Amino acid sequence: MRDFWGKIAAAAGLLALAGCIPQGGGDYRIGRPTAANPQIVPETGEVLKTPSWQPASVVRNSSAARSGAYTVQPGDTLYRIVNKTGASLTDIARANGLSSPYLLQVGQQLEIPAGLYHNVNSGETGIAIARAYGVRWSDIVALNRLEEPFILQIGQRLRLPDSAAAIPAGGELTPEQRAAAFSLDIDDIVTGGEPATVVAGPSTPVSLASPIARPSGFSGSFRWPVRGRLVSSFGSKGGGKVNDGIDIAAARGTPVGAAGDGVVVYSGNEIGVFGGLILVDHGGGWVTAYGHLGRLNVARGDRVTAGQALGSVGDTGYVSTPQLHFEIRKDRKPLNPITKLPAR
Repeated sequence: MRDFWGKIAAAAGLLALAGCIPQGGGDYRIGRPTAANPQIVPETGEVLKTPSWQPASVVRNSSAARSGAYTVQPGDTLYRIVNKTGASLTDIARANGLSSPYLLQVGQQLEIPAGLYHNVNSGETGIAIARAYGVRWSDIVALNRLEEPFILQIGQRLRLPDSAAAIPAGGELTPEQRAAAFSLDIDDIVTGGEPATVVAGPSTPVSLASPIARPSGFSGSFRWPVRGRLVSSFGSKGGGKVNDGIDIAAARGTPVGAAGDGVVVYSGNEIGVFGGLILVDHGGGWVTAYGHLGRLNVARGDRVTAGQALGSVGDTGYVSTPQLHFEIRKDRKPLNPITKLPAR
């Protein structure tokens, strides 16, 4: 599977996604064509020709910080030192054992770590930043030790993998370069799909609440999103292939219900392996995924109740027959849905 927003699908192709293996297996390699796109149709009946939400485009503005020692001057704050040196606040704090409120003393010696940093602008998402530099979002998450809720701040300096330095300043990646370097999966959507918000500064906390008002917790139980024959079970399929959910065969157009109360965090058709895909956050770390949809009736930010129709069964994505790919994740880890659903 690959690219996230509109143009990326054609430019980058899609990486093999371990989360969705249709009946009979399949080799999900870059550039494999997808089936028909779904209709994105909210309850108003108006067919949307673009994703329900689109991030700001990313202009590469990376700059390198050089390693060395810095002597704290009168009037310096850690935020001011960040601007002087070009390193990120989190990297400088980590290198020097500092913690909020980052109290400094005049004459104090600080170690400045070297690195390549992108300055986050309004509306940018982690996924879009990763694509712009031809690197994996999961690598950026690990390098910056990002944690829940993975919300970037406007003005934040985000450390980039060393491979990003190979991109000429102001240059564009070729489709082949993007295809070779960029990958995307459901976990990337969960951790890197929110737009950057709030101007960073001394009064801004390092971690921010999500721009989407997500449920605080989930105390209910899950229900079957659709009735049908199980065509692919959870787990290893051999040859290094893994299904992170289950696949349920049903007639094209069959309504797909929300497995529980929650908030839609993604609704779109930009991920080739899944075709029409909806993600619902139920709170408390619980997320459900619904793939191969032929119709999408909800948009990002919509609150849904258990059983509410999210869309309908289709054969979009890397499948040839109508079916639903369904996942349940807890704290980003895929679980066997059968263990969380009522017996049939």
